[in-house]
Amino acid sequence: MKNRVALVLAAGLITFAMLLPAATKNSTAGPDLSNRVRHELLMLPYYNVFDNLSYQVSGDVVTLYGQVTRPVLKSDAGNVVKHIAGVSKVINDIEVLPLSPFDDSIRLRTFRAIYSQPGLDRYALRAVPGIHIIVKNGNVTLEGVVANQMDKNLAGIRANGVAGVFSVTNNLRVSEIG
Repeated sequence: MKNRVALVLAAGLITFAMLLPAATKNSTAGPDLSNRVRHELLMLPYYNVFDNLSYQVSGDVVTLYGQVTRPVLKSDAGNVVKHIAGVSKVINDIEVLPLSPFDDSIRLRTFRAIYSQPGLDRYALRAVPGIHIIVKNGNVTLEGVVANQMDKNLAGIRANGVAGVFSVTNNLRVSEIG
């Protein structure tokens, strides 16, 4: 289990690279600035499966969105983006999730429920797993990109089966690539 968790955490950056371009569709800046923002966020050391980061670039203003489990990740994201050449302003709307042993327990159990499922386990082999598990006050939100509708539905079913979960919102997107 330790090796699997290490592999999951070590593999985290690849999926993050897949997730962020979908969040920048409304960008009015050139792709170069968006790519630089994406790259800097990819390099954040504490980003993991229990965090969700997205952004929007409008001219030279970058707005950061999402939820994180560590306050340092919110501040680090804002700091690295504001130092990118061509960025004049950063609006940091990232939410820091409340510290809660109850939520931490749900995060771990939901992670196990989803990533131990044959078929969904392949998403754990990426730098940042494709299915992000956001837990706030016992409510689970699934974010990310999966290959097909069946994987989306299966992840939702597995999350709904975790003891102690009040509700599950399945925001997983099905990849256009397939």
